[in-house]
Amino acid sequence: MRRSSWKIRIAIGLAIVAFAFIKRLSSKEENPYTGRVQTINMTADQEIAIGLQSAPDMARQHGGLYPDQRLQSYVETVGRKLVDNSVARETPYQYDFHLLADPETINAFALPGGQVFITYALFSQLNEAQLAGVLGHEIGHVIGRHSAERIAETEFWQTLTTGASVGGDMGDLVGGIGQNTLLTNGRGDELESDDLGVLFMIQSGYDPYEMIKVMEILKNASGPNRVPEFQSTHPDPENRMEKIKESIAKYKGQ
Repeated sequence: MRRSSWKIRIAIGLAIVAFAFIKRLSSKEENPYTGRVQTINMTADQEIAIGLQSAPDMARQHGGLYPDQRLQSYVETVGRKLVDNSVARETPYQYDFHLLADPETINAFALPGGQVFITYALFSQLNEAQLAGVLGHEIGHVIGRHSAERIAETEFWQTLTTGASVGGDMGDLVGGIGQNTLLTNGRGDELESDDLGVLFMIQSGYDPYEMIKVMEILKNASGPNRVPEFQSTHPDPENRMEKIKESIAKYKGQ
């Protein structure tokens, strides 16, 4: 009886694993703006809806929007310039650029579908070209559909881990592999966004070398105790600087 029960568990586990791979293969599509094949299981309209729904809560977490409308308009103007002069204008996304009131957290981020945020703590240290670099990087995340891709990949590894747990004692091992894979992919997202940010800066008339100065600001902000690259979803600023230089050389040579 025990042997029969074990066989049933194995069969169920294998079925779950097979389902995970079939779903993943059926979710593959080429991003028309980057040319990269990705695992995506949501539409652009769904990404936009997620971003719009999440935006108010994200703003609240950072003290709301910065109260100076003049600075809000300035951030929106720089962001809009990047969109209008790049492939971003051809995408279905609804780009909005927000300055958050948070005076301490040095950060910028983009939600799926085009909602882009930058904290006052970071904004206050940037000139216009550097601001363009930060916003261009975040636009790159939107165009790269990085949030949607991470959601799909996370679901895949969660299903795979469930199948491995049901079918045997391999759930922890598979889950660990999945976390490392997502971590590595996260770093790839950042580098792709840096590359796109450089391109958008050049297309909009900004000096792309100012992006390197942004990395220096981030490096100084993280201090001597910053998380090692192998533990972080973001590549080390030094490594990002080298990749940015390569991107500048690539796009300047076109």
